[in-house]
Amino acid sequence: MACQAPTPRSYKPNADRTWNVHRSGVQVGSCRRASRTALFFGSGGRLGRMTLFSAAEGTWVERLGGLRNLVRQESIARQLECHVPSRHTVLDVGCGQGTQAIRLAERGCTVVGVDPSTALLEQLRAAAHAGGLQVQTCVGSLEDLPALLDDRRFEVVCAHGLLMYLEDTAAALAMLASYAIPDGLLSVTFRNGAALAYRPALRGQWRAATEALGAKTYVNELGVTATAHTLENITGCLTELGFAVVQWYGVRVFTDPMPADQAPPPEPELRRLLDVEYEASRRDPYRHFGSQIHVVAQRTS
Repeated sequence: MACQAPTPRSYKPNADRTWNVHRSGVQVGSCRRASRTALFFGSGGRLGRMTLFSAAEGTWVERLGGLRNLVRQESIARQLECHVPSRHTVLDVGCGQGTQAIRLAERGCTVVGVDPSTALLEQLRAAAHAGGLQVQTCVGSLEDLPALLDDRRFEVVCAHGLLMYLEDTAAALAMLASYAIPDGLLSVTFRNGAALAYRPALRGQWRAATEALGAKTYVNELGVTATAHTLENITGCLTELGFAVVQWYGVRVFTDPMPADQAPPPEPELRRLLDVEYEASRRDPYRHFGSQIHVVAQRTS
C-alpha cells in the first residue's frame, strides 16, 4: 500500500517529559475496572504475573521525553496515518501513557485504551483532558479484554511494545485478532530478532554483539529481559489467524544505538532526523535494521 509521507508535527516535551497536546474541553470515559494485577498467557495455558515491565515502569516514565522514545512514537504514528482513516474505532492494548491513543483521537477516531498501569492511564487522561479529546480508558491486561469489552469489535486493534513481554505470542495475537471486525486492521510492534546485534555492535560492545547473534531474548534499555521475534514468525501467526500483511516497517533505524537518556536535538535538526527515520522505516534495506518491526495486517477470513 503506497502512502505519501504524512505531514509532520512539532514536538515539545513537557517539563515532566510527557507529550504536549493542545485543545480545550474534554470528555474522558472509562470501562469497568478489571484486576489491577496484569496477567498474561503462560505456557501450557497457565497464567503468570506480568511483572517484567511493571518493575521498570518508573524508568520508562523518566525517559518518555528522550530522543529514542520520541523517534519510536513518531515513526509509529506516521506509519499508522497511512492505514487508519479518521473516525475509525480503535482498540489500543498496552496503551501506556497514550501517545498513539491521543494521536488517533486527535484525528477523530473513537479510541479505547487498555493498560494495567493506573499511573500511565492517568497520564493519558490528563493529556486527553488538556486536548479536549474523548478517550475511553480501561485498567486491565490482555486477558482481561473479554470482561472489559464484552462483544465489542473494532476497525483497528493496536498493540505496540507489548509482545516482547508476553510468554505466548500466538495466544496473544489470537486474542488481539478476535477484537478486529471483518476486514479490520491489526497493528503490532515487536523487537526485531533479526537485528539484535545491531545496537551493541554500533556501540562498540563487541561481546554483547556476539552474544546477540542468533539470540531470542535480550536485556532491553530498562534492564528487563524480553523476547525478540522475527518478521517471519509474526507474519506466519497472522496468516494462520486469517490476516494478510498490508505493510511492515522498521522502527528506529538510525537512532537506536544512541544512549537511552539522549535528549532530542533542537529544531530544525529534530525535524530532519524524524523525516529520515520515517523514510528509512519503509524502504529496503534500511527497514530491516529497525530495532522494532511494525506490522499492519488486515483480516481476510
